[in-house]
Amino acid sequence: QLQLVESGGGLVQPGGSLRLSCAASGFTLDYYHIGWFRQAPGKEREGVSCITSSIGSAKYADSVKGRFTISRDNAKGTVYLQMNSLKPDDTAVYYCAARGPVPLFRPCVFDDYDYWGQGTQVTVSS
Repeated sequence: QLQLVESGGGLVQPGGSLRLSCAASGFTLDYYHIGWFRQAPGKEREGVSCITSSIGSAKYADSVKGRFTISRDNAKGTVYLQMNSLKPDDTAVYYCAARGPVPLFRPCVFDDYDYWGQGTQVTVSS
């Protein structure tokens, strides 16, 4: 059974860093796009970043460009989201999701994800 489990959330001061992990099991990560999404209280869920299957090209929301970096280690079945220069507006529950199998060379998008993790809370506050 395909599962995604997020970890690494927590409380951090503004300007600090966190690294989120998304561990996949029950499927081969190589053929799936992985996305990170977040949902703050009272707001709609939004796409933060995604990464393609084998090539590893990435897409970022404008609000996190230059601060967040997504990466993947297919051998470990894990996708990471390194978050630097965190702001209070980054406070949300962060989810990872998988889309696929996806043909090679197709860019990732923030739509049509089939499998979701349970989420991890990120709180940025002094």
